[in-house]
Amino acid sequence: MLTGGQVADCVQAVPLLQGRHFQALLADKGYDTDAIIAYVESVAAKAIIPPRSNRILQRDYDRHFYKERYKIECSFGFLKHYRRIFSRFDKIASRFLAFLHFVAALQWLK
Repeated sequence: MLTGGQVADCVQAVPLLQGRHFQALLADKGYDTDAIIAYVESVAAKAIIPPRSNRILQRDYDRHFYKERYKIECSFGFLKHYRRIFSRFDKIASRFLAFLHFVAALQWLK
């Protein structure tokens, strides 16, 4: 799902997760919302999301498993090597998504 640059990513998390089967959700602090945590727990999965510092009740999370998130960050880092992606030169969503698929294929072929 492609949204505007001003829209928070966490808004689209639950619609993306619906209909998928998973045992754990590994995400950063930006996805620490009550709605996402409730959805993950409702499908009997484990939320491995560090709590935000301003959360009143701090939750526990698997710190060891969260360290594996660097692999995701490396993938995003690869995408950001392409200026056309990180600066969002394409104003039409279909063109932006097409170039994103192209760069993902380059990474896959690497």
